[in-house]
Amino acid sequence: MALGQRLEKTTRAPGLTLAGETLALDLCGGLWLGAHRTLIVSDLHLEKGSAYAARSGQFLPPYDTRETLACLHEVVARLDPARVVALGDSFHDARGPERMEPGDRAMVAALQEGRDWVWISGNHDHAVTEGVGGRYAETLAIGGLTLRHEPTADAPEGEVAGHLHPCGKVAMRGRAVRRRCFVTDGKRLIMPAFGAYAGGLNVRNPVFEPLFPAGFTAHLLGDGRVFAIGKAMLSKD
Repeated sequence: MALGQRLEKTTRAPGLTLAGETLALDLCGGLWLGAHRTLIVSDLHLEKGSAYAARSGQFLPPYDTRETLACLHEVVARLDPARVVALGDSFHDARGPERMEPGDRAMVAALQEGRDWVWISGNHDHAVTEGVGGRYAETLAIGGLTLRHEPTADAPEGEVAGHLHPCGKVAMRGRAVRRRCFVTDGKRLIMPAFGAYAGGLNVRNPVFEPLFPAGFTAHLLGDGRVFAIGKAMLSKD
C-alpha cells in the first residue's frame, strides 16, 4: 500500500504525444489513438498453450486464447474503435489459427465486425496471411506514426513497436513490484505484450539500450492507473 501510494503521489503521467499524435495508454495494455479511433494491441500470442502441447507434450491450461480475447473484448466494447491494429505475434505460431476452438474463432469474427482490422506480421506469425479475417500488413502508417512489430534502432521519430514484451520493476523499502509497461523516450514507443501467456523482459535489459540511448520512461500498468517511472528508479531482476 505504501509503495502504491508513493508512486501515485510522485509519478502521475500526463497524456503522451509522439510525432504530433496524442496517445492514451490504456490499463489493459492497449494504445488508443482517439483522433483516429484506433486501438493498437501487441503480442497477443493466441494459442500459445496449444503450441506447447503440440511441440513438446507440455500441457498448459488451454485457456490463454479465451482469456486474451475476453480482455480484448472488454476494451473494444468500451472504446468502440473504428480500427484495431494487432501489432504482430498475434498467434504464437503459424498453425495457431488451425488450433483455435470454434467459440474463440467466433469471438474474433465478432470483434472484427463493422471495423477495419489489421494484422501486422510478427516473427512468430509471419506465415499467417489468411483464415482469420481482417487484412495483413508488414507496417502501417497512421498520421505521424509508423506501426511495426520489431523496433529498429535507426527508425525515424514516431515508431510504435512491440516484440520485446517490456516489464518494469520498482523496489522500495524492501518491497518490489514488477509490471508490464509501455516504454518511450518521446520519439518511439514500445508496447507491452497483451497475451495472457506472454512473458516479460525487464526494461533494464541491455537489449533496450540502443533503442533508448538517452534514457526512457516506463509506464507501468498498475492497479487502477498507469504509473510513469523514470529509468533511474527502475531495478534489474
